[in-house]
This record gives sequence, C-alpha cells and structure tokens, in this order.
Amino acid sequence: MKTMPMMAGALLALAPLSAFAQTISGADTAWIMTATALVLFMTLPGLSLFYAGLVRVRNVLSVLMQCFTICCVATIIWFAYGYSLAFSEGNNWIGDLSNVFLSGVSVDSTSGTIPESVFAMFQLTFAVITPALVVGGFAERFRFSALLGFTVLWLTLVYLPVTHWVWGGGWLGDMGLLDFAGGTVVHITAGVAALVAAIVLGPRRGFQKVAMPPHNLTMTVTGAGMLWVGWFGFNGGSALAADGSAGMAILVTHISAAAGSLAWMIAEWLRYGKPSVLGIVTGMVAGLGTITPASGFVGPAGALVIGLSAGLVCFTATNFLERVLKVDDSLDVFPVHGVGGILGTMLVGVFASTQLGVFSGQGFADGIDSMGGQLWVQFVGVIATLVYTAVLTFGILKLLEVTTGLRVTEEQETMGLDIAEHEERGYDL
Repeated sequence: MKTMPMMAGALLALAPLSAFAQTISGADTAWIMTATALVLFMTLPGLSLFYAGLVRVRNVLSVLMQCFTICCVATIIWFAYGYSLAFSEGNNWIGDLSNVFLSGVSVDSTSGTIPESVFAMFQLTFAVITPALVVGGFAERFRFSALLGFTVLWLTLVYLPVTHWVWGGGWLGDMGLLDFAGGTVVHITAGVAALVAAIVLGPRRGFQKVAMPPHNLTMTVTGAGMLWVGWFGFNGGSALAADGSAGMAILVTHISAAAGSLAWMIAEWLRYGKPSVLGIVTGMVAGLGTITPASGFVGPAGALVIGLSAGLVCFTATNFLERVLKVDDSLDVFPVHGVGGILGTMLVGVFASTQLGVFSGQGFADGIDSMGGQLWVQFVGVIATLVYTAVLTFGILKLLEVTTGLRVTEEQETMGLDIAEHEERGYDL
C-alpha cells in the first residue's frame, strides 16, 4: 500500500514512509471529504456571487464565467501534473513527475489517516480558489482568452512551486514556516498577483471620475455568507484530521471573522459617518484571510486580536491603495487578501509563541518558544513569496500581452464584458 507524506496542519515534512503507515480513519476521512466540499462551496458559488455582486450590471456574467472556468481549468491541471509538482518528493523547489495524471493515487494509497484521493481532492480545491481570487484585481476589463492563458501559466509557474515550498517538503517548510491553511500559498500569492495585474492593465475607464457602485449587494452578502461557512472547511480541514486542532481552527476562524467585520465597520463609521453593508462583509473576508495561516496555531484570545488587527489594517490599506496610490484593484484583492495574508503570516510568529500565556497557541504550535526566531522565519516566507509571485506574474502578463492581448477594447469595456465576450446578459428585464 502506497503512503504519501501527511501535512500536519501546515508543516508537511518529508519523513520515512513507515512513519505515516497508519490505518484509515473513518472519522478523519469523513471530515476531510466534508471540508473539501466546503472549500469548493467557497468558490462555487461563494466567491462567484461575492465578486459578481460587486461589479457593474453589465459585467456580472463575466465574473461568474471566469470563476467557473478557473475551477474547470485548475482541475485538469491538477490531474495532469499539478498534484505531482506540488506534493511529490522532488527537491526543495519543486516536486517530481511521479504522480502525473494522478498515477499511483489508488483506492489503497493513503496520506496519513485518510485516502490519498481525499487528500489530493482537498488540495485541489485550494488550487481552484487561489487564481479565482485574482479575478477581483482585473475585473471588468480582462479578455476571456487572456484569462485562460493566465490561469494555466500562473498555476504552473507560481502556485505549484510555492505550494511545494511550504507544504510539499520544500525549503520554506524545512525552515519551519508556519502557514496552517494558506497565508502565503493562497492569500499572498493571490493578492500580489491581483496588484500586479491591476498595475499592468491600468484602471478601468472612468476610475475615480465616474461612480462604480456594486450592482447587487444582496448577491454580495449572500456570497459572503457562503464564504464564512465554507472557510470552516478551508481552515478546519487543513488539520487533515477530525481532532482538537481542527476544532480550534474552526473556533478561531469564526472569532477572527466576527472581529474583522466589526473593526472594519466601526472604522468606516467613524471615518465616513455611516456603517455600510459592503464594509462589514469586506471586514469579514479580511478577518478570515488573516487568521488563515494562524488558525491551527493560536488560541481564541489571539484570534480576537488578529481579527481586530485585520479589520483596521486592511481598511487602511484599501483606502491608501485607491485614494493615495490610485491603483484600480477593482475588488480590493491585494489590500484584503494580500495585506491580510502578510499580516496573518507575521502574527503567527507572535501568537503561536508560548511566551504570551492566554494569547498564545497553548501548545498548538509545539516547540515554538522563540518569538524573535519564528518571526524571522515568517518574514523570510512572506518576502520570498511576495517577490517570486510579483516577478513571475509580471512576466506572465507581459507574455500574454504580446500574444493574446490582455485588455478588451474601449468599446467592449463600455458595452460590458457580458455582451462583448459572451453575448449574454445577466438580467433580462
């Protein structure tokens, strides 16, 4: 029976195969299968509806189409070579090709106490949602043909290597980077990619001159609720077991989401005079994204501080990016996911330490007792992920610019991508 290395939270260290030769646990398997469905639920329909409600009415279908298509493309890539490059042994930088076309993944192969097929499917849902998050950075102006090329190249050249570095036995995992469910792998990569795309494409026509309010906040709040619920699978499932670590990850995820929502709402209320629905749901996403890397390593009190920090820091970053730097990150992917991922990854080094008493992980991150040493490791992980993602994303976009082209024409942008790219309307009224 083949046994794959197990990801204990975010620390996937390659160990002798005998160390993972365990009996399949029905409880663990059932929970990870449930978590897998929850994470896919986050993208289809959660993120799709969240984003679709935020764009103007003439682009609603284009966002739904992009998220749906990314799910399909990422699935085939994962099957063909993605899983192998991310999680086979390989070297410190990338996996090998021993599992191409999921060869070796059978009814008998295991990953820890769950079937390897379940592990591979769970990780696939992460590969789906990460490039889907990037959609928010170039919404309402990106060619659909360019989206297809971008998804293939970005997953292959950015997502898969970073996943291997952190969770697949690569150099960041060997350093001891703590990333329980994707602060670096998911949120920093997606946030940085969205920022680079927004800069390369330039702003939407009429940016800061014409009002561009969300066309359907009811749809956005519906999607936000799905994201909140689905995130329990995202973080709780990353324990890869139905145990106390999974339970604590779900608890701290919920606390951070609530704290982030309230912090953003209050900050907006004080600054602009009224609390908004858009603000409270965006604060929720900030709280969820920021707790993600820390969710398996911190306790409830630490989660409260992380969530409050997320709401305030991401709110400030959103206003600074748009109003001061004048970057049109259409749906605030970088200030929410990128900044939140950076903040959360760094705060793991603080709140996973055993030096903080009630605010610490209380044993969830065993052996972490040097706050300064762990903060340095977290810093290296953040900088490496940020720089690598920025450079590769810029190169991919420039390549596509001279091949398929990146941006629709002014006429198509004015018409709306629903008609220009898909010859359909979101609403027939």
